[in-house]
Amino acid sequence: MARIVVTEFMDERAVALLAARHELLYDPKLVDDAARLLREAAACDAFVVRNRTQVRGALLEALAPRCKVVGRLGVGLDNIDVAACEARGLRVIPATGANAQAVAEYVIGAALLLLRQAFKATHAVIGGNWPRAELSGGREIGGKRLGLVGFGSIGQRTAALGRAVGMEVVAHDPALPADAAVYATLGVAALALDEVVRSADVVSLHVPLVDSTRSLFDAARIAQMKRGAILINTARGGIVDERAVAEALQREHLGGAALDVFAQEPLPQSLHFERVPNLVLTPHVAGVTAEANERVSFLIADKVLEALG
Repeated sequence: MARIVVTEFMDERAVALLAARHELLYDPKLVDDAARLLREAAACDAFVVRNRTQVRGALLEALAPRCKVVGRLGVGLDNIDVAACEARGLRVIPATGANAQAVAEYVIGAALLLLRQAFKATHAVIGGNWPRAELSGGREIGGKRLGLVGFGSIGQRTAALGRAVGMEVVAHDPALPADAAVYATLGVAALALDEVVRSADVVSLHVPLVDSTRSLFDAARIAQMKRGAILINTARGGIVDERAVAEALQREHLGGAALDVFAQEPLPQSLHFERVPNLVLTPHVAGVTAEANERVSFLIADKVLEALG
């Protein structure tokens, strides 16, 4: 019987599936106890994490002698030194595609919210005011251009939802040939990055955080966006210069922004985001719904059990 350690939250039924087959330590708070995390890592055959557990350095060294597989409850791998894992014979398994629907719905929902602007009326209406005239200039999503930076499983699902609500969709993905069949299948035009940025009414980011994407959307790139465009980041925080987003919103160059991920998480008290208009901030939940958590958890449970044999 193998020993499995799960360091962050996981669907309880998937946890039960693992516990029925092997010895299991499931502690969603283990990630916050560094000393105990190292001890438990050294005594496991499989290690299951979300995005907060940093599988590198001392933790990776603790895993290496015994552990066979690292399951990632999500798709981003910037918290895992994949090359070092592979060099030590550790198989890394992400939950590719399992949360695509959740993220895609977040993107389209945020775009609808920020284009229409009606959400700002709540407190005024409660207070007996009626700002109908001020909010009559909201924009419809139909006919707008959605620009996707990254066209993997999540970008593709977002494209399908965007087209379903009447958007024109364009995309850029340096890892995907411009003549890849998926573009034609989904009715998406493959464009250069600068053209996507300059022409889209809504720009949504779906790329991993690597050297080539770090600070990809800095002040200069944001300045290339159409005046009034919406920026949505559900990928990784380091891709976007947060202060540049706030300044672009204050200048009304951007028409809105939704940020679900940040360079530092949890986000420390951030003065540059205070009193910034047309801004939605969420705590890295775009890919976490009840349904997505179930899909992600069972996919990883099945794959980890398969890897353990």
